[in-house]
Amino acid sequence: MKEFVYIGRIVNTHGIKGELRLLSDFEKKNHVFKSKMQIFIGREKHLETIKTYRHHKKFEMIMLEGYQNINEVLKYKGQNVFVKRENLNLKKGEYLYEDLPGLEVYENEKKLGKIKNIVYNKANILLYIEGEKNFYIPLNQEFIKKVDINYKKVFVEGGENLIL
Repeated sequence: MKEFVYIGRIVNTHGIKGELRLLSDFEKKNHVFKSKMQIFIGREKHLETIKTYRHHKKFEMIMLEGYQNINEVLKYKGQNVFVKRENLNLKKGEYLYEDLPGLEVYENEKKLGKIKNIVYNKANILLYIEGEKNFYIPLNQEFIKKVDINYKKVFVEGGENLIL
């Protein structure tokens, strides 16, 4: 697993006091967007600390410690934002979507294939499964019954019905 986890992209600034506007579809926002959380910005992974956070429309709005002016944070516009995986404090059994590609998919002891990719659409998050026949399965509790990251397996119910 990667040391750094992508959580979003700084798309703009907001106001004159140095607030940054992020677009993020990260599934565990409550783990990262909070005061005192360390984040890493850009390719060089510049270490910064979140001072304040709020959600506004479709954006995550943050201010960084040590910055009080828009001109000081303009350098981060357009940059990707990461956190260290260890700082997420994931509980046993918790996983991130980015951990799923490569896992084998089983239904009733039968291997259906391997997760190749994750597709985000407006209605669902879909897992793209490559097997004898390729298919998509929604990432929800109706279909996904268990994810075992340690053994690299996902157990599903009703997945065979989705194969065309």
